[in-house]
Amino acid sequence: MVYENNNGGKYAQYFLQTLHNPPMDAEFKKIYEKFAHRILWIDGGLVPGAFQMNTAWYCKVPERDPIFTEHVHADTSELIGFFSSDESDPYDLGGKIEFSIEGEPHLLTRSTMIYVPAGLKHNPMRILEVNRPIFHFSVVMQDHYDGEAVYK
Repeated sequence: MVYENNNGGKYAQYFLQTLHNPPMDAEFKKIYEKFAHRILWIDGGLVPGAFQMNTAWYCKVPERDPIFTEHVHADTSELIGFFSSDESDPYDLGGKIEFSIEGEPHLLTRSTMIYVPAGLKHNPMRILEVNRPIFHFSVVMQDHYDGEAVYK
């Protein structure tokens, strides 16, 4: 038997197809929803044993700059990605994002993955230009993400 779209089966709990929003304050949620469309979020609270991952489309320049403030994850590394939505040129980001590690800013105009080792301060992040949707993801190799560090 084939189970379609998470409709039954012994392992259905491992398939997420509905957005469960991460914890964030109401003010930031209103700001976020004006420039981004979150796709899916997973963490150990939704699926026991899972690590945290976020996926979203960035569609506009946010009204708040920088959108995410500097913070650090003392005990875990993070992988962050920004990808083009142009299948004919998958490396042209279609916008400009400034991302900093330890105060060193980098301007991104190409599809990029960023590895942030545990203990390194990262952000602020500034979304400077969006000409077409930019796919974003972040992965933290623990079962939760401290949203307070990011959304203040």
